[in-house]
Amino acid sequence: MKELYLDVSQDICLECALALRKFIGKMDGVESIGVEKGKVVISFDDEKIEEGFLRKVTKDSIDKLGYSFQG
Repeated sequence: MKELYLDVSQDICLECALALRKFIGKMDGVESIGVEKGKVVISFDDEKIEEGFLRKVTKDSIDKLGYSFQG
């Protein structure tokens, strides 16, 4: 199990956090997703999903929700 830590430009609102959890959390290999205080932490199985792909999909989702990805 690995963890991916991503910084976001500002705190993500509750509705957007729920949207991220609903979309990213349903991906095969993602065990959990935490969103708080300008950070997104994703626990995932790197044998089921590649970190680079997960980072790109999460970045795209954060951008679509109107937030800036910092890393």
